[in-house]
Amino acid sequence: MSGIGSGLGTLGPGDPRLPESRNSKLLEPLRAEGAKGVLVATLSTVIVLGIIVLLVLRSPGWPAFKEQFLNGTEFRRSFPDIAHAFLLNIKYFLIAEPLILFVALLLAVMRSLPGPVFFPLRLMATIYVDLFRGVPTLLVVYILGFGVPSLGLSGVPNSAIFWGVVGLVLSYSAYVAEVFRAGIESVHQSQTAAARSLGLSRWQTLRFVVVPQAVRRVIPPLMNDFISLQKDTVLVWIIGGTPEAFGMASIYQTGDFNFTPLVGAALCFLVITVPMTRFTDRVLASQRRRRQSGAAL
Repeated sequence: MSGIGSGLGTLGPGDPRLPESRNSKLLEPLRAEGAKGVLVATLSTVIVLGIIVLLVLRSPGWPAFKEQFLNGTEFRRSFPDIAHAFLLNIKYFLIAEPLILFVALLLAVMRSLPGPVFFPLRLMATIYVDLFRGVPTLLVVYILGFGVPSLGLSGVPNSAIFWGVVGLVLSYSAYVAEVFRAGIESVHQSQTAAARSLGLSRWQTLRFVVVPQAVRRVIPPLMNDFISLQKDTVLVWIIGGTPEAFGMASIYQTGDFNFTPLVGAALCFLVITVPMTRFTDRVLASQRRRRQSGAAL
């Protein structure tokens, strides 16, 4: 028997050579330990949250805080207008995001081009990325929203909304370009060499081999940038655009000296950003499982 065991190797839990009943008995302690860990984590979380809620509710300033931030009457009065204004935030996001993806991918490709002949393109892309990553997005929106219209150039739009969205595109393109560039550089050189050996040109290799793989690898960080962009759409109103969710909430807050409308605006953003965050987590988990299954093969 020992000879057979040594020839087959060591049998462990889950080994198909073990009887099913034997597998179940070996896995029972692991399942019990996992269930115990989940129970302990759940109880500790409930206890900590309960203590925090109790401390807040029993604090001396809770009645005033509730009146200022959680006023039900003020919420019901202001939230319909805030929710309707939030459609502008979604509109700005849907306009800016495709432009950001296009400009960012172009910049990433320019920065990844090898050889001295493409040095001017690499230099221009590097200056662009360094400039707009180094300047806060709020300042970019301010400079464009107030500076360009004041020039009085013929044929150039003077809309604050237009230049606010342009500011978001310019700023976020620099960040997303670095995400794309990281994805492009993560593609192994053997992929490029194999494509070139098959007769593909440099541009065909980028288009059909490198870029598709790079985009798939950077989807999770791209989703994080999407979440940040959705929140930063409030900057368009700051330079004089039509009031969106935050702008409408600020108008109500200024008129009533109550902060509940701002909480309503925060809820609008949470309705969008939380599902996007959970979707990002699922994408990350899916990619992790694919990598693990590929490594196992």
